[in-house]
Amino acid sequence: MPSDTSDPMTSTNIILEGRDLQKTYRLGNVDVPVLKGASINIKDGEWVAVLGSSGSGKSTLLHLLGDLDRPDENKGSVHYKGEDLKSFSHGRRNAYRNRDVGFVFQFYHLLPELTVLENATLPGFVAWQGSRQVTGDGMERLEAFGLGHRLNHRPRELSGGERQRVAIARALINRPSVLLADEPTGNLDEQTGEQILDLLAAEHQRGLAIVMVTHDHSIADRADRVVELHQGVLADN
Repeated sequence: MPSDTSDPMTSTNIILEGRDLQKTYRLGNVDVPVLKGASINIKDGEWVAVLGSSGSGKSTLLHLLGDLDRPDENKGSVHYKGEDLKSFSHGRRNAYRNRDVGFVFQFYHLLPELTVLENATLPGFVAWQGSRQVTGDGMERLEAFGLGHRLNHRPRELSGGERQRVAIARALINRPSVLLADEPTGNLDEQTGEQILDLLAAEHQRGLAIVMVTHDHSIADRADRVVELHQGVLADN
């Protein structure tokens, strides 16, 4: 019987794919291979957890998928909606990083001189959207995240969980298709971490695809699918 291509989890609906990714770093006079042919695909609306120990290359994988870094020359490729990122123009690659994917990091990376609202809306202004629309969207998102009373505060005035909610709001301001989350609860206590995971789960239920890297099995279990990164390659857990 032919497959039902309307099923959102069929292979016809892969939104982001890394193919045979290899990445080597140069430390002094020594080459250190981190990824050794890692391949992964993420379907539209799917939540994939990448499980691996510290130093296994999880963050490197996420950086390659998000085009924050690039594979070794002629050693693998990243495809978004079937298109190789190498075929994108410089402007299109910038747009990919700004609008098609969103990034959430363990240490928030909020700009200390900006307010909560300014931090959350910054990617929207970079994308040259109208300021009224961006500001309104940011206020609505922050209100939904329980931060409506914090709009004019600076990051130093927030708790860790509040900072991470601002970082997630920032990642979602341009309505990306994929969220790339690097140990998003790694700097939080267990209760606050669960709240952040619940927030991500709610966004996932609305159709957001998520790639989340973690070393914690209990966190990975929140995902639709778990893959394990070991010795530079990926395998289903």
